[in-house]
Amino acid sequence: MSKSIAGELLKLGEEDLKKFMAPLIPNVPQKKIIGIRTPVLKTYAKELSKDQTRTEKFLSQLPHTYFEENQVHAFLIAGEKDPQKCIDLIEEFLPHIDNWATCDQLCPKTFKKKAPILLPYIKKWIKSDKTYTVRFAVKMLMSYFLDDEFSDEWPKAVCKIKSQEYYVNMMRAWYFATALCKQYEAVLPYIEEKRLDRWTHNKTIQKAVESYRIPDKTKAYLKTLKQ
Repeated sequence: MSKSIAGELLKLGEEDLKKFMAPLIPNVPQKKIIGIRTPVLKTYAKELSKDQTRTEKFLSQLPHTYFEENQVHAFLIAGEKDPQKCIDLIEEFLPHIDNWATCDQLCPKTFKKKAPILLPYIKKWIKSDKTYTVRFAVKMLMSYFLDDEFSDEWPKAVCKIKSQEYYVNMMRAWYFATALCKQYEAVLPYIEEKRLDRWTHNKTIQKAVESYRIPDKTKAYLKTLKQ
């Protein structure tokens, strides 16, 4: 069944797009990239989701061969409405995510109103030795725990991550830059007291300064905190 879906996806590929995409996801071998535009993949996933039997078989057949199969997999999970089933699918899929794009496309909407159900899993994922499992954990904290569900516990957890992985630290910087937009007083000490590693510290400031949600006066102050 997975081969059938792969075959359908192969017919949608664009060679020029494949060549354009390859440098953007350098850790994915070019031979595993078909070259399909994201809106096309989302439409494909939406149509596939209407066939429950076929969808369930596809989701159970991991690992996939192609990058685009993983993208479709992420879109299917993102459309799951039952929070616990969504988590179960994420748990099965996370070990097979091998690039930032698939990780970041995994955006389940079902947690918007039931975010706390994620917490035991986030606490486990954030301690993983797998790059994109950690990145996903931080992304969930950024997406669902910087507003009403915010707690000082979460920036502390992100700060404690020790990694040499670019894609982990970039997400950590993205988290703190977003937190400066939403929870400025709570997270500013992490920057003022230089609690983050130098690279993540400076990248956080860079991303915050680029944000339209932060006032110019605040941006000017943040610039003075660069290391």
